[in-house]
Amino acid sequence: MKLTAVVIAFNEERNLPACLESLRFCDEVVVVDSRSGDRTAELARAAGAEVIVKDWPGHIEQKNFALQQGKGEWLLSLDADERVTPELRAQIQSALAAPGDRDGFSMPRLSNYLGRWIRHCGWYPDRKLRLVRRGRGTWGGINPHDQLRVPGPVGRLTGDLEHYPYKDLSDHLRKIDSYTTIIAGEKRKRGQGALPMLVLAAPAKFLKAYVLKAGFLDGWQGLVVAVLGSYYDFLKYAKLYELERNDRSA
Repeated sequence: MKLTAVVIAFNEERNLPACLESLRFCDEVVVVDSRSGDRTAELARAAGAEVIVKDWPGHIEQKNFALQQGKGEWLLSLDADERVTPELRAQIQSALAAPGDRDGFSMPRLSNYLGRWIRHCGWYPDRKLRLVRRGRGTWGGINPHDQLRVPGPVGRLTGDLEHYPYKDLSDHLRKIDSYTTIIAGEKRKRGQGALPMLVLAAPAKFLKAYVLKAGFLDGWQGLVVAVLGSYYDFLKYAKLYELERNDRSA
């Protein structure tokens, strides 16, 4: 069965080459580029991928657009900071040889944070549905936290999808600022309120990640993950509260 990999990218010249190298087993690779200012599109074309340039409408919208561009019977949807391991590649090929009635296959995602593979903190196995039949998968959720869904049965693969989400601490903090602005706006559109989560979410998140999910076993990186995870939850509700106050003032 023909397999198409679809990748969304924006200013990903650092991550994209390794991502595309891991997708060489696919019959077709399509990169949807959001008008990058670096060499993202150039590197994608050099690797043999089809490049489609499209303005950024949002995470969910862009990923749904990317799914529609694949011509294969099966579609593998990745971000530019993700890579298919050899073990996962073999399992994908085996699964597609005899998929049965399944509409998709999920896989565990293993993230590398500040030089360490994070296996606790609630970050692993972080199972993701990324392999779907053409025409059956749809991205949903609330921006920027998208989720791929299918109507039928889902098989489970065990090979890891590697993930390199942040270049460094500064990059992590920039993304926290960006993502919390987006999600606070989405929650406001849906009429959700900030209280009491503004007070409760952050300490609960730290306790869960560092203690209940054994983040302390991931060394100093695990502590940073837990602290910044709680900061993320605090900031998104603080921004939501700010929006609520601005609306009342208006």
